[in-house]
Amino acid sequence: MEDAYDLSKLIKSKKKRLNSKNKGNTFQRKVAQIFNDHLSTTDFSPTPGSGAFATTHKLPEHLQIYGDLITPKNFNFVLECKKGYNNENIGSTFSSKSLILEALRQSERDAKKCKKTPMVIFQQDRKDILCILPYECFTPTNLKSISYHIALNNQYIIIKLEELLSIHSKESTFWYTYF
Repeated sequence: MEDAYDLSKLIKSKKKRLNSKNKGNTFQRKVAQIFNDHLSTTDFSPTPGSGAFATTHKLPEHLQIYGDLITPKNFNFVLECKKGYNNENIGSTFSSKSLILEALRQSERDAKKCKKTPMVIFQQDRKDILCILPYECFTPTNLKSISYHIALNNQYIIIKLEELLSIHSKESTFWYTYF
């Protein structure tokens, strides 16, 4: 005698793994859209070739793109976007092998080449979007208006992206260099 029971619904199906490249690309598009919305522009978009475009292609200086996002020409920052890094925590920043610090070093290298300011934007799964940028970007008044931030080596500050956006409007000179 054969049982007529369907047990397939009792077996937990494995979640499909999201390719890390797709995960990163999705996050880059999300960050680009956040900046486009906040600054009322359409100039932000993911960099072709995973952000290494300026270093892997011989292009004239005016066409070189640094960081993970294409930004407006007079935008002050090189944006490095990272998604995941779930094993990283505050304690990880004390290690020279920290993936977050490696992203910051990469952003510093790119920023130096194009004479801009480094900014790393990252998000761990199901957490707020955070950004790391130089302490010198903040005035004492800005720092007082921030509800929570972390100082990193007295050189950088870690802050929620939404809070950074709330203290700097689209008209703020913080975002752009005007010649």
